[in-house]
Amino acid sequence: MFEPLLADIWASLFKMKPEIRARDVDSILEVNKSLMEKIMADVYFVNYRSFTRLDDLLSAICTVKFGEKTNQWLADQKEEDEDFNKQMQEINAMHRQLQKQDWQEETGNDSQVSKEDFTEAMTKFDKKLNQMLQSDSQSFSQALAQAMQETKQVKAGLKSLLGGYGAGSGDAELKKIPLRDQLVLAEKMATDKTMKEIAEWAGRFKQIARKKQKSLHRDSMERRGVTLGNEIERILPLEFGLYMHPITKNDFLRRFVEGQTMQYEQKGREVLEKGPIVLCLDQSGSMSHLDTQSKGFILTLMSIARKQRRDFCLILFSTRTQIHKYEKGKIKGSDMVSLARTFLGGGTNFALPLDQAMNVINESQFKQADLVFVTDGEDTLNDSFLLAFNKKKKEKDFNVLSLVLGSSTKIVEQFSDRVIQIYDFDDAGSFTAFEI
Repeated sequence: MFEPLLADIWASLFKMKPEIRARDVDSILEVNKSLMEKIMADVYFVNYRSFTRLDDLLSAICTVKFGEKTNQWLADQKEEDEDFNKQMQEINAMHRQLQKQDWQEETGNDSQVSKEDFTEAMTKFDKKLNQMLQSDSQSFSQALAQAMQETKQVKAGLKSLLGGYGAGSGDAELKKIPLRDQLVLAEKMATDKTMKEIAEWAGRFKQIARKKQKSLHRDSMERRGVTLGNEIERILPLEFGLYMHPITKNDFLRRFVEGQTMQYEQKGREVLEKGPIVLCLDQSGSMSHLDTQSKGFILTLMSIARKQRRDFCLILFSTRTQIHKYEKGKIKGSDMVSLARTFLGGGTNFALPLDQAMNVINESQFKQADLVFVTDGEDTLNDSFLLAFNKKKKEKDFNVLSLVLGSSTKIVEQFSDRVIQIYDFDDAGSFTAFEI
């Protein structure tokens, strides 16, 4: 009966005005009906439904969480109440026997369990369950509240991973991602500690990037069309008219909270027709303790590229390289899961990623690319390579910002326009990269 229970939970979360059927239901679903009556009457559920209704993603995540908590609550009751446990075992045995008998009907074998006996057992079990829901309603309500809190955390993590760095842009950016990709990431967010940590770092870094970019572009912004969001200073006058009218006020407030109100889209002239953002990230063995930080750093630079409509290229390097290209900074959910699991290990080679970076910049029709080079190691570069690299840097008019974690800067100074020593990605010096 668990699968139809999940379907009912989803409908109760997603539909505008869900109602429990007044008429009788099949005996095997009486228990589900009792559980749904308890769930839909819960004060936490009533309050949270304002966020989940007509929201595919939140309804799906919350359904899984509700199902998990309900299943766990039933398991706990089995351990604490011997009679309840015995009834569940008897019902399971009777149900298996009935299924077996359905297969054997054509042989003419006599039934050992009648459907009337099973219906009677289910009615008795439903009565017992209702008593337990009444006597231990607080623990069930707390389980639901915990499910909702975990759902909020997953949704916040998805916004950190997939959203832009603009204030209130998370929901609007999420809606641009296929639901299937969102659900894949939601599943990973709920079960994978690494994904949670990456999301936390991405959320923190994007807040910092927003301040950096806002300060950088404050004097060079102009209106260029309409988009969705909830930045109050950019909202269209039409939307304020809807806010002032008593009939449409609540709809405006709902869309404003979800970042779905119409607002002017703004772009800075200075970011148009620029080359790609290229990030060369050291993934030698000594960088493993900073892996989740570095992934959050990657996603933040990627969101900047998406905002500026610039291609983004990630070059992971050790003694080998792995190249990932993202057109206009857009990444699929499956690619993000793969990226979270990737770590090269090994030693350090500077020439490999720099050579690959030159190839990527050469392919671009635009000049003014930005190359960010991050390493905690050292390597030697021959004079001919440095000469060719610096010549190409002048031709293509691109800049190199190097972030060095705790090692000598002598080598990177030979090919960089700016070198900053940092302790980790949460060091203020690393935030300089968010000004590109």
